[in-house]
Amino acid sequence: MADPVYHRILLKPSGEMLMGSRGYGLDPEAIGIMADEVADIHKMGVEIGMVIGGGNIFRGFKASAAGMDRVTADHIGMLATVINALAFQDALERKGIHTRVQTAITMNKIAEPFIRRRAVRHLEKGRVVIFAGGTGNPYFTTDTAASLRAAEIKAEVVLKGTKVDGIYDKDPIEFSDAKKFDEISYLGVVDRGLGVIDSTAVTLCMEHQIPIRVFNFNIRGNLKRILHGEQIGTLISTEAA
Repeated sequence: MADPVYHRILLKPSGEMLMGSRGYGLDPEAIGIMADEVADIHKMGVEIGMVIGGGNIFRGFKASAAGMDRVTADHIGMLATVINALAFQDALERKGIHTRVQTAITMNKIAEPFIRRRAVRHLEKGRVVIFAGGTGNPYFTTDTAASLRAAEIKAEVVLKGTKVDGIYDKDPIEFSDAKKFDEISYLGVVDRGLGVIDSTAVTLCMEHQIPIRVFNFNIRGNLKRILHGEQIGTLISTEAA
C-alpha cells in the first residue's frame, strides 16, 4: 500500500454532518459512519487532529442576529463543539482508537485543556486529538479555530469536510450554471467572497502556507482517497490559479 501523501492533518468536519438526516442534534449512525472514515486513515499511520463545528446544535451568529448578545451566543456555540467532540471521541474509542479531547475553555472534569506540546505528543503516539471550544474567544468561527490549531501542531493540510463536493463560484443548488473550482488561490477565495470557508481561516492558512482541501465527507472513501493523493474536491493554495 502506498504511503499517505500527508503525515499529519487537521480534519474539519461541519457539525451538521453529525446530525445525519435529522434536522438537529446528534445521529449515532451518522457519527459511526464518520468514525469509520477516520479509522480507515488512522490505520494508514496518519496523525489526525480534528476540529468539529457546532452548527448541528447551535450557531452563535444566527442567535446574535435574532437579538442574543453576540459574546453569549458564541460561548454557547463553543460549548456545542465540546458536546460534538465528546460524542465523536466515544465513537472512535469504541473502535479501539485512543482519542483525546482538548478544550480552549478549561473544563478539567471532562477534557484536557489545550496545551500545544501535549497535543503534539498525543499525535506522535498515534492518538486522535479533537480540539473543542473554538479558539476560546468570541467572534471567531470553528474554521478559524481549525486553521489556528493546524498552524500550532504543524499540520500539512486542512481537510474541510462538508456536504458539497468543493467550492463553486456561486451556490450550485440555486444556479445550474455554477462553476466548480478544482483549485483556487487563497486570495481568490477571499476576493470572490466565497462563503464555504471563513476568510479569516483562509488568510491564516495563507500566512502559514497550509493548503486547504474542501471535499464532500458524505461520500464514503473520499477521505482515504485524498490521503492516497487523489484530487478530490477543491484545493486552496498559493500555487492554485
